[in-house]
Amino acid sequence: MKLRTLLSTYLLLGSIIAPPLASAAEPVLRFAVLGDAEPKPKAEFPGLAAAVGHVNHLTDILDLDFVIGVGDIAHKGTELQYQAVTPVLQRLTLPFYPIMGNEEHGSSVERYMEYAQRWNEGKAEIPGPRYVLEFEQLALVMASPDEGRDFHDEGIAWVRQQIRQLHPKPVLLVVHGAPAGTFPENPDKGIHHPRFAEISNHPNLVAMISGDLHMDMDRTEHSKQIDGVHHLHMPALERTKIPDESRHVPMFRVVTVLDDGQVVVDTYQVGLDGPLQRHDYRFMLRRSAHQ
Repeated sequence: MKLRTLLSTYLLLGSIIAPPLASAAEPVLRFAVLGDAEPKPKAEFPGLAAAVGHVNHLTDILDLDFVIGVGDIAHKGTELQYQAVTPVLQRLTLPFYPIMGNEEHGSSVERYMEYAQRWNEGKAEIPGPRYVLEFEQLALVMASPDEGRDFHDEGIAWVRQQIRQLHPKPVLLVVHGAPAGTFPENPDKGIHHPRFAEISNHPNLVAMISGDLHMDMDRTEHSKQIDGVHHLHMPALERTKIPDESRHVPMFRVVTVLDDGQVVVDTYQVGLDGPLQRHDYRFMLRRSAHQ
């Protein structure tokens, strides 16, 4: 059965429900995260389109606040791909806060910003390729890379400054690629700047959200804690690469912040009822090297 048909069936039955919570704590912030798209060879986005429909229906049920993206939407940053994906992303009912990936750097920052604003007409203003979303309980530092998936010195300085200024507020850092070596499935890809380790050491940096690797959630270790920082991989919506390309299942993740400081990360398979319990991941908004 096609994904859209599956989703429609579940909606008619009223069976998409909020994920069960382990405590009586109440949600104070909840947002969806969309992973890489960048389809090839054709500029077609069926996985992303189905995910947008799924997120829109979850918006009312789960009271979602917004959606973020981890980059690599338009393959090689071509005008053709940007044009094809724009009506898909414009269907999101919530504000969409994206960052750039290495694919967007195949073109220009100006082209990316032009389309990021189009995706959000009437919903939000994207101030630039890097920005901060601040809330009472935490902040998201949205850090587009400077080149490819890496940072220059000025990019590192900007991220450090934001996290320092936000201290002691907990920070979730949204980057396209994780620090190289974080995910051993492809240890060479990611952020290589030697000073990025200084960012990881900030006491109020709690988690990093990244994409880039196109990992199969069922065949990789997609969520982990390293030196007190939680690393959350976002699966790709159009193509899976790791451990191989033989199986692709579109998924996205939903992050819920509870009033007791717990963060619940749920994973949804596009078109299916409820979160996948096998991918449930939880942590606290306080940094500890031994959680």
